[in-house]
Order: sequence, then structure tokens, then C-alpha cells
Amino acid sequence: MSAFGTLATPVGVIGIVSDGAAVTRVTWRTTPPGGGVVVPDTGSDPLLVEALAQVSAYFDGTLRRFDLPVDLGPQTEATRAVLTALHETVAHGETITYGGLAARSGTDVTARGVGSIMGANPVPLIVPCHRVVAGDGLGGYSGGEEGHGLETKRWLLEHEGALPSSLF
Repeated sequence: MSAFGTLATPVGVIGIVSDGAAVTRVTWRTTPPGGGVVVPDTGSDPLLVEALAQVSAYFDGTLRRFDLPVDLGPQTEATRAVLTALHETVAHGETITYGGLAARSGTDVTARGVGSIMGANPVPLIVPCHRVVAGDGLGGYSGGEEGHGLETKRWLLEHEGALPSSLF
């Protein structure tokens, strides 16, 4: 059985799913996803409590690297390699292009393929897909509240100091 908790942030409500051993999902939603996910009693899942605390600290500006076990679920070897390369090599305040991450992953995944992998990332923020940008701009982002993906990506990158603050 998995547990679900939420946290209000400047980019919307973040939902986190924990199976007690690892964080399995990070979403922008206020209700638990289907499949045996429950809202726990306070403190019944220490990992969920820690994950919510770390996400809160990230948004407060006091945490730059998450220290949480994650379970990416069933993935192809190439997808796992791309997500692992991102998680392990692109730090807070840095960005990498889709093509750069494709090359860094050591796979034959193309830049366009990296974009698809980022869009399906089960644990955004923790595996920081918002740090992957196009060679000529921000690229896309499927995180954030519906219809506000690019605004969310821009906010996250500004928050980390990877982009100058917007003038408007």
C-alpha cells in the first residue's frame, strides 16, 4: 500500500506518493492517484513525511539536492539511464540541453527521445526534468498545473538561479 500527501507551493499543489521504501510519484494534484494509494495518518509513513519536508525546504530555498530514495517503476534500460544521468549529474542551478543529456546518458536516445522521457518522468523535482532545456530556449514542460507548464519551468529555473528573473 502506498501513501499520498500534498504540499502547497508557489507553483501549485504538489502530491507525493511513497511506498514506504521509496518515493514513487511526484505530481501536481490534490487527490491521490488510483491503485491503492491512501492518505496516511500523520507520521504513518516516515519517508512521505521526509519527502514533504524536503520539497518544502526546496521551495523555501534551503535545500539544493534531494536526499530521498526513488523508484522509477518499470522503465526501459535507456529511459532509466537518461533519468539517472539527469539525477546524478545536473545540479541545482544548472541546465542541460536535451541533446546534451542524450549524449551524457551513454545511450542511443535522441534529443527528441529525451524530451519524451522528461515528459513521462514519474518523480519531477527530485529527478529534475525542469533543468533540461532546448538549444534555443526553454523547450517544453509537462509539470505544473494544467496549462501552466512553461510558467512552472521558468519559475523553477529562476528559483534555482539558472535563469535571470523575468521582467514581467
